[in-house]
Amino acid sequence: MKSESISRNGESALRRAAMDYLARREHSFYELKKKLHTKFPQVKTDLIHDVVHALRVENLQNDERFVESYSRYRKSRGFGYRHIRHALKLRKVENKQVDKYLVLNDSEWVELAMSVIRKKWGGRRPAEMTSIERSKIIRFMESRGFLFSQIDQAMTLL
Repeated sequence: MKSESISRNGESALRRAAMDYLARREHSFYELKKKLHTKFPQVKTDLIHDVVHALRVENLQNDERFVESYSRYRKSRGFGYRHIRHALKLRKVENKQVDKYLVLNDSEWVELAMSVIRKKWGGRRPAEMTSIERSKIIRFMESRGFLFSQIDQAMTLL
């Protein structure tokens, strides 16, 4: 009887902590489990999984919402398709959910690449730059997760 009440108290503390995390921002299923396990190392992994699964059933935790929110935020910070996709993969989000919100051949990536290039290099056009400067732009943009085809198209349009 006593261990059952301890279990209920632990479960409610887990749920409260999970709700606090979700109130701040969206989290993936895996990310939320990992944070709860870090905060409550003495609690069994199965109990943490059950609590997070219950939140998912109640639609308080939703990987689709997480993907939408995360990808919108990272796009606004100037990151490209590959960078965002890789970050979502690290957070163990299913590919089919990622594919709903990240479309590789979307013209939005070229527009985003153009705005990042303008912000980083001011009003200078890539056509006016030396090959070394253009190479720096390409390396920077690739490190941000843009594909070469997107970078090339953005530099041509600028």
